Order: sequence, then structure tokens, then C-alpha cells
Amino acid sequence: MSQSPRGPGGPGAKSITIQDILAVKRDTLALEVLTPGVTLDRRASDPDVSSPGLALAGYTARVPGGRMWVFGETEMTFLASLPPEQARDHLLRLCAFDVPAIFVTKGQAVPDYFLEAARERGVPVILSRRSTREVYQRLKPFLEAALAPSTSLHASLADVYGAGLLFMGESGVGKSECVLDLVERGHRLVADDLVLVSRQGNDVLIGRGHELQQHHMEIRGVGIIDIRALFGVRAIRQQKRIEVIVQLELSDAESAYSRTGLDEDETEILGVPVPRVTVPLNPGKNITVISEVVAMNHLLKFTGVHSARSFDERLREQMKPTREYLEQDYE
Repeated sequence: MSQSPRGPGGPGAKSITIQDILAVKRDTLALEVLTPGVTLDRRASDPDVSSPGLALAGYTARVPGGRMWVFGETEMTFLASLPPEQARDHLLRLCAFDVPAIFVTKGQAVPDYFLEAARERGVPVILSRRSTREVYQRLKPFLEAALAPSTSLHASLADVYGAGLLFMGESGVGKSECVLDLVERGHRLVADDLVLVSRQGNDVLIGRGHELQQHHMEIRGVGIIDIRALFGVRAIRQQKRIEVIVQLELSDAESAYSRTGLDEDETEILGVPVPRVTVPLNPGKNITVISEVVAMNHLLKFTGVHSARSFDERLREQMKPTREYLEQDYE
């Protein structure tokens, strides 16, 4: 998988070759290439595989370029109802839209004119022995994950009470030590130092560690440690949704930090806004307990309880008689 300079996803969109798809899904979908000699290096950048629908019947005004098509019994039966030359013309028009590949399901027989039209356009035809429904169920989630926007961050990610906390800050500020203390208190490490982030759907950010990382941590003065070996399998997670950013920074007397929690901060990762809590570090401050409170407070907000706002509303209500009295004092 690589970055494609051009394609339906726009400049820099991710893409995957048909050969890579076959390498992963050949066995589970019982795939067989019916067009030997046609290159499998064609790239797909659209995760939305679908039926050609009206495009197969000749209405191509809204056909998206770069999409892979799935031909089930309905599509193959429609083609069989047409004279071979007419069916071939329909396929040639469809394949003109930069089609990376065509999947035919249920092990159906594929006519020669079908394969000839695909070869003429350089489109590989792949037969699956599985049902059309199963092809969709197995292929679409794989493509969505493989083609999801992604980035890497210098950070540490932990599961604290079920909330994904992403610890960020300058190198040496104490991110790893904080997460290590959280693990010792029963929470779970996802990744340390390098967090690979992908966007699933419109607003879900999933973080995980590099496959070579294997839940190791670097603790300055100690070296590389294996969290799974030291604390057991319960102390780790393979991936976790990122829900709150905990920004660690050395305390600065000139910086303004939130005192009430009413002014909420957020930052964007891959276009998704994420709440951010900036925690100033002072000697003796228990950053681990504060991190637990950040996680619990975030979960509490999901139940509809916003502590800072509730306190502010009660305070304003308590002050209301005084304000009304002063407004009526004309001396």
C-alpha cells in the first residue's frame, strides 16, 4: 500500500494494488483471476465497491471513476439477456471509467465477450466462489481500513477506565513515565512513543502501535522494557479509540491554564476535533491521578453531566436575587 499522487481520492490519496488485495483476500473469498496477462498493479483508491447498477444499462452520467465493481447474479443475468455485441459495448463503456478491477461472485460462468472487453480496457476480472453478500461483507471493511486516512504521532496512548487518552508533549516531559504509572495502577498501554492513527468513518480516530513495537516502552535511565512480559496481557491493548488529548508541559507562570473547565480546548487530528486538556507539570504533582480524573470526567460528560457547567449554573442561580436587588437600587 502506498500514496498515490493522483486518483479519485485527490492528491496524496492512499491506494492499494489489486495484487495486494489478492494477497490478503484470495483464500477467504476464494478468488481466481480470469484475465491472465492483465496487470494486477492497477490501484484502487475508492473503498466503496458496489454494483454498477444503471451504469451497466448505459446511464453513465454519474459514474464515479476509480471504483471497483461487483457483478452478482442480477448483473450477469441482465448481460445474458442482451445480444453479445450489445453487452460487450455496455461493458466497454463502463470500463472506460478507470475501473481498477471487476469481481464476479458465486462462481458464475463469465462469457468470452466479457473477458475480451475487460482485456481491451486492461481491467482484471476476478472470480469469487463466495456469495455476493459475503464479498461485500469481507471486502468493504478491509478496503475501508486499508485506505483510511492515517498519520503517525510522537505520543503515548493508554486506555484509562475505557477512555482513550493520548499523551502529548515535548520529548522528555514524562509521557512514558505517566503511562507506566497508569499501567501499574491497572490501566492498559496501547502504544508508547509512536502512535499510528487512522480515521474510521467520519469522526472516529483509532490509535495503535507499530507492529515492531510490541508494547515496549523506553524509560529514561532504565532502558527498553516489555510491558506485556512485566505486567501480563491484561496490561495491553492492540488498539483504542482516541477520545482525549492530555497535553503535558512544564509549568509556565506566564501561561494561562484553565481553572474552571468552562473554556474547553480542542485540536484536530486528520480533520477530526478532539478535546484537549493541558496539564502543567510542577514538582510533586500527581499526574497519574489527574489523568484518571480526566478520563472519568470525559466519561461523565457522555452521561450528560458537565461538572463545570452545572456548578456555574448553580452559582448564577444563587446570585440571581442579589443581581435583581442591585438592579432595583436607584440610589
